[in-house]
Amino acid sequence: MRTQDYIDLEKRYNAHNYAPLDVVLERGQGVWVWDVEGNRYIDFLSAYSALNQGHAHPRILAAMVEQAQKLPLTSRAFRNSQLPLLAKELCELSGYPMMLPMNSGAEAIETALKAARKWGYRVKGVPEGAAEIITCAGNFHGRTITIVGFSTVHAYRDGFGPFTPGFVTVPFGDASALEAAITPRTVAFLIEPIQGEGGIVFPPSNYLRDVRDICTRHNVLMVADEIQTGLGRTGQFFACDWEQVHPDVVVLGKALSGGFYPVSAVLAEREVLEVFGPGDHGSTFGGNPLAAAVARESLSVLVDEGMIENARLQGAHLLGRLKRIESDHVAEVRGRGLLVGVELKPEAGHARRFCELLKDEGVLCKDTQGTVLRFAPPLVITRDEIDWAVERIEKVLLMPGLGDSHATTQ
Repeated sequence: MRTQDYIDLEKRYNAHNYAPLDVVLERGQGVWVWDVEGNRYIDFLSAYSALNQGHAHPRILAAMVEQAQKLPLTSRAFRNSQLPLLAKELCELSGYPMMLPMNSGAEAIETALKAARKWGYRVKGVPEGAAEIITCAGNFHGRTITIVGFSTVHAYRDGFGPFTPGFVTVPFGDASALEAAITPRTVAFLIEPIQGEGGIVFPPSNYLRDVRDICTRHNVLMVADEIQTGLGRTGQFFACDWEQVHPDVVVLGKALSGGFYPVSAVLAEREVLEVFGPGDHGSTFGGNPLAAAVARESLSVLVDEGMIENARLQGAHLLGRLKRIESDHVAEVRGRGLLVGVELKPEAGHARRFCELLKDEGVLCKDTQGTVLRFAPPLVITRDEIDWAVERIEKVLLMPGLGDSHATTQ
C-alpha cells in the first residue's frame, strides 16, 4: 500500500476529528521517522512532547518488553511490584511527597481538579458544592467535558455544552487579575507555565513567583499543568523551576512514558492527595505494572543521558538560529529549551501552509492557533541535526508569496 491508500482508508473508517498532514509514518528512531514509502523526516513535534526521549528509545523498549512478558496488568485491586518503585523514584526526582498515577494527561487534570475540590471542602472549609477553581484564558488542559467547559477557544467548546460549573477565567500572565478573582470559595488556580497549544505563550518575568505568593497568602492551591512543559522540555525538570517555584500540585503525562504507553501522574503535597480514600477515585489501568516499568525507565534515561541539559543547550542554539532568519513572514520567535514558537504575521496566511511545505522539505512540525509554528524536537537532538532542520526551515520561511487560508485542528 502507498500513502494515498492509507489516507483513503482513514478517511473512510475513522472519525474526522483530526486534520493531520498527509504523511503516513511507519518507523522511527531518535529524532528521525520514515514514511511508508521510505522517505525520511526529522520530527520537530515529538508527539506534543510525549517523545522527549526520542522515538523507540532502546532502554525503554527493553523495559517494556521485559515487563510485558511477566505481568502487564493487575488493576489496583491488587498490588504490583513496579508501582511502589515508580512512586518512590518519581517523588524523589520531583521533590513531592506523594503521587497518584493515571493514564492520559486529561485524566490526570481531572484527578487534580477532584483533589483540589475535595481539599477545599475537607481542609480549607469551603461550603460543600461551592468550590471555585480559577483558570487562564487561552488554556489547553485536555478534551473532557469539564476541561473544554473552561476553555476560551470556541472550537473546543462548540456543541459540547452544558458544562461543569465552578470555574472562573482570568487573563494569562496577569497576577493582579488572579488576586482580584479570588474569593473565600476559591480552592485552586490551574495554570500552564507556558501555554503550548495556546501558541507557545510566555507569561511576564516573575509571574509564576507572584502567583505562588498570591496562592500562599490566600490559602489557594497552585496547580501547574506540566504535561507538555515538564520532564526536561524547557531545559529544567519542570518549567516552574526557571523561577524556583514549587506548586502545590504538578500534573505530568506525555514524556512520562517516553512515548511508549499512556502514563500520567499527579504530584502533590500530602494534605492534598491524602483527601482521597479507597473508592474516592480510581482507574483500571492507572498504575499498572507495565505502565510503571515504562515510566521508571523513561525517567532514568532522561536523567542518565543528560537530556534535560541537552534541551537547554540545543534549545538556545535552535532559538538563536531561528531568530537570525530575516523573513518577511515572521513576527516573532520565542522559546525556552526545546519548546519554540515562530509567530507569523497576519499577511503570511495560515501556518498550516508552512507546515505542509516543511513536510515536503523533510521537517515535521505543527501549527497552532493558525499563526504559530511549533518546534519541539526530541531532547536527544544534536546540534548537527538542528542545523540540518534549520536550513530547511529557513528555505521555507524565505519563500515569497505564501499567503493562504488553510484551516486545521489539533
